[in-house]
Amino acid sequence: MNTPHTYDTVIIGAGAAGMMCAIQAASEGGRVMLFDHARAAGEKIRISGGGRCNFTNLNCSAANFLSRNPHFAKSALGRYRPQDFIDLVARHAITWHEKTLGQLFCDGSARQIVAMLIAEMARAGAELRLETSLRALRRTESGFALTLEVGGRRQTVQCRKLVVASGGKSIPKMGASGLAYQLAHQFGVPVTATRAALVPLTFGADVMAGLAPLAGVALPARVSCGEAAFEEALLFTHRGLSGPATLQISSFWHEGEEIALNLWPNGDLLAWLKSRRQSAGRRALTNLMAEALPKRLAQYLGRTHGWAGNLADQSDRALAEVAHAVTDWRLRPSGTEGYRTAEVTLGGVDTAALSSRSMEVRAVPGLYFIGEAVDVTGWLGGYNFQWAWSSGWAAGTAIAAAH
Repeated sequence: MNTPHTYDTVIIGAGAAGMMCAIQAASEGGRVMLFDHARAAGEKIRISGGGRCNFTNLNCSAANFLSRNPHFAKSALGRYRPQDFIDLVARHAITWHEKTLGQLFCDGSARQIVAMLIAEMARAGAELRLETSLRALRRTESGFALTLEVGGRRQTVQCRKLVVASGGKSIPKMGASGLAYQLAHQFGVPVTATRAALVPLTFGADVMAGLAPLAGVALPARVSCGEAAFEEALLFTHRGLSGPATLQISSFWHEGEEIALNLWPNGDLLAWLKSRRQSAGRRALTNLMAEALPKRLAQYLGRTHGWAGNLADQSDRALAEVAHAVTDWRLRPSGTEGYRTAEVTLGGVDTAALSSRSMEVRAVPGLYFIGEAVDVTGWLGGYNFQWAWSSGWAAGTAIAAAH
């Protein structure tokens, strides 16, 4: 064993939240070290948004997050807002654009965001260690002692404050392991039930036998489950449903529940059908619907519901049944694609155990949990990155103030 190295703060996890925390924690001169088992920092940032990083959302508020305590995120989100991160991006001359629903993306590469955060850490004096794994952790009289391993060699590191920013279980190929929950259990910090979220939904073989020919079909739709509903793009896949609308609703769906698809989310389909019956009565019903919907989808619905004849032959009741089939299609998923493709983990470290202002564990002074590890899960569209920035900033600011 080498001689112990002592820091004011050690942060586990060089992702979005961890790097933001390191920047703030080192800003007042504290000795800060951030480590990660990966070969590069910010790997989830790098692959996000199709490589352009949907780094925040202009409409971000606590209402866009799921948590056992829906008020917990208000403090951090209210003190470090989307505009604060936009200002940081601007200082690094990173150009961006707004896509839809307040989502902001880099004009260039997501690597610019990673480079920005690494540069900010270096400027603040935070030390970054990569390809470094945690082998043991224990509490000491003055804080914490960590046994780290790098290149087959072990080293003991001590610190007064420890921040866990190692994320959740989503995308294990990127190194996700659920380490944060293991450490929470070690220190008696409660963890709520976790599951994959923002993830494609799958269906049983019986359902997929019919849906399989629709793989690749995409269209705007309103997807709902219970009282939750999202109107965005829907994509049929060889395993089930994906696309933004599906990913959004997956966070609200529970096993055994059904979802409803409205494939004509804008306007009154029945009124449109009656109008077309007057102006295009000789058109075959299925052919007309192939103009309103992707052709393969219209043909599938036509076969499934027995659409036949011309528009002029359809009674008001028959047209109402067509409209209902298109706007209230009920399906019961068998599951999800799981953590393999999930963008985030729903649930996590129980917010009841944390200070909403500093993210510190109330019962274990000096221990903090931030980012995806916490039971705060955002909608799709930049919200989870904003939570990473805000929670990391909140913890780092509190730590810096205590130096």
